[in-house]
Amino acid sequence: MAMNLARLGLERTLLRGLRMPRQQLQSHLMMNRRRWLASETTSAAASAASASSGASNPKKQSPSQAKPQPLAEERLESILSPIRTRIIRKKRLAIDELSALGFLNARGYTTAEEYNLEDLQIALRQQNLYETKRFFSTDNLDVEQNVLFVAAKYPTGQQPREIFFFREGSVVFWNCSDIETNNVLSFLRSFERESYVSALVHGESEVMPYTYIPSTAVDVEGDLVAESSDFNGTSRAFFQNGKFFVTADTDSFLYKYTFSNAMAQSIKLGIWEATLDRYIDSIEHLTEDLKRGRRLRISRAAMLRKTGELFALRHVINLSSDLLDAPDFYWDREELEALYLQVCSYFSITRRTKVMNEKINHCVELAELVSHNLNDAHHIRLEWMIIILIMVEVGFEVLHFISDHNDPHKLEVLPLAAPAASIPK
Repeated sequence: MAMNLARLGLERTLLRGLRMPRQQLQSHLMMNRRRWLASETTSAAASAASASSGASNPKKQSPSQAKPQPLAEERLESILSPIRTRIIRKKRLAIDELSALGFLNARGYTTAEEYNLEDLQIALRQQNLYETKRFFSTDNLDVEQNVLFVAAKYPTGQQPREIFFFREGSVVFWNCSDIETNNVLSFLRSFERESYVSALVHGESEVMPYTYIPSTAVDVEGDLVAESSDFNGTSRAFFQNGKFFVTADTDSFLYKYTFSNAMAQSIKLGIWEATLDRYIDSIEHLTEDLKRGRRLRISRAAMLRKTGELFALRHVINLSSDLLDAPDFYWDREELEALYLQVCSYFSITRRTKVMNEKINHCVELAELVSHNLNDAHHIRLEWMIIILIMVEVGFEVLHFISDHNDPHKLEVLPLAAPAASIPK
């Protein structure tokens, strides 16, 4: 009887534990387990005494005592252990692990809509910390230089520290520490146009590992080949498994530029994705108003500005950027174009651009619907105003007619010329 009561108390404790913290549950379980073990010891002693007495009288032995009881540990384990149904995803190698393997870091940021690269170059020259390696144009027309490539004058290790500045507001650091990166980002504030929020800049940044390889020729797929092969000297960089491999030659800056360009495109697209998400959140209440038939809580001027923001975002994505196709810079550089497309595929730029355009199309439909609704409401208000004005005018005319009809002292107006019949001859 004591054993059954203790087991019943244990089960009640387990049911109560579903509504209490884990530490409190464990303390209750340990207390009840001790009570249950004590009751087991008492029942075992009683059964031994009954067995000794039952040896002389076998009829007094209960058949229920021969049934095995489940262990408390098994029941606790079955209740407390959670069901593991979560899918374990494949993880990338951590940056620290890759650093231990000899990999360096390339960090990319997008901090503004545009940089003033001419003033930035002059300021860097006056600062005397970085040396301008290249200031070139990626446009076939060579209208303006839109990429500034600098290197640190004072080395801090065996590998160089280099920075790519893109006119569209992106910067990529090669082998730069966190302190140096933050200092350069702070220095860039003076040369930015329409700067982004710092939290957005750091939230949409990218860090990619890279390493230097010997000058042995490699093919486009990344496999090392013999020096006598036809691929000898045709490729000095490749991208594989999320890591960038490049030779330490002085002419390898074009490969670094290609990798930096693709990374900058991905970061810029991430900024635009965040901008579109904020736009969607700002107009979400309009769908609820339309759904519930309420008055739209936005004015015609505000909706016009919202529509302008949407079309401006669509313009920069599809017309002002190179997200839909490879830039003209790579048309006569097949190897660099293959590397650029490979990195863009890794960042899923094409798919993300397609998704953004679909979201923008949906937002455009919603904006047009809301604009038509607001215009209809405005036209209805104008029509009612006109109707009210007409009714007021009619009311005044009625009042004038009534006042003129009821006035007895109103002078009768006679015609100036008398009729011909009334003139005496």
